[in-house]
Amino acid sequence: QVQLVESGGGLVQPGGSLRLSCAASGSIFSINAMRWYRQAPGKQRELVAAITSGGSTNYADSVKGRFAISRDNAKNTVYLQMNSLKPEDTAVYYCNLDIQRGAPIIDSYWGQGTQVTVSS
Repeated sequence: QVQLVESGGGLVQPGGSLRLSCAASGSIFSINAMRWYRQAPGKQRELVAAITSGGSTNYADSVKGRFAISRDNAKNTVYLQMNSLKPEDTAVYYCNLDIQRGAPIIDSYWGQGTQVTVSS
């Protein structure tokens, strides 16, 4: 009963910026941690950024200082602001949310993925 919809991906030149969005809908009691992962062709999926319910953030070393994760609890949405993009940032980006639907159980949900391509 929970659906995540991602948006904001696209093609940008090196040094450009994009902002990804991931909105959750359905039967939601609360959302705990929110995360962004990415996966490039032939590579393993890696954690890019995470934000707790209290707003604490963590980033992969490769994106630290360039990316910023944020959340809007009223909209059940997580964002990833990506600045100073590099070709090595090219990947499919996935949001991942820990959601409590009412029962004392938290499940992990994944977005459908959005393509980010950084190329001149």
